[in-house]
Amino acid sequence: MSYVAVYHVATPDTPNKVLTHLDDIVATLAEHGVRFERWQPSPIEKGASDADMIAAYQAQIDSLGYAKEEVFSVTSAHPQKDQVRAQLLKERRFSEDHARFFIAGQGLIALHVEDYVYAVRCEKNDVLLIPAGLLHWIDIGENPHFVMLHLFNTAEGETALTDDEMALRFPGLDD
Repeated sequence: MSYVAVYHVATPDTPNKVLTHLDDIVATLAEHGVRFERWQPSPIEKGASDADMIAAYQAQIDSLGYAKEEVFSVTSAHPQKDQVRAQLLKERRFSEDHARFFIAGQGLIALHVEDYVYAVRCEKNDVLLIPAGLLHWIDIGENPHFVMLHLFNTAEGETALTDDEMALRFPGLDD
């Protein structure tokens, strides 16, 4: 189930509120320029190529106006899953708007907005559109399982990592 847990940075152990209804999630995130949508599933065969997965959602991708897409997936069998998780848990900001769409599985995308953290648990068919400059991190869990499309416009729209280890103070996907 998708949800948003809202934490004050001073109390990372206890959320101020947890929202589970789609309309509440959409409205709360929209207050900060973030869009949350749920796309209709598209049939994809097991073992489909990256190109096939992108093609299955091309109409939705085109509607968002992003020029580039990449498929990113990690399972519990991935030989470097711990390193991938550690890298994703670093707080970052992108120089351009970008989107994350979950084709399969789940992940927790935490958005750091001023004195609050909005932990968004995304699952299959959820898409999160994150505005440029918004601090965030991703937790894929100890036993990850997801296939995600990362949508963006330019290769130059790179990530700037912060030195803050804020992600380690907040509950993760498995908590």
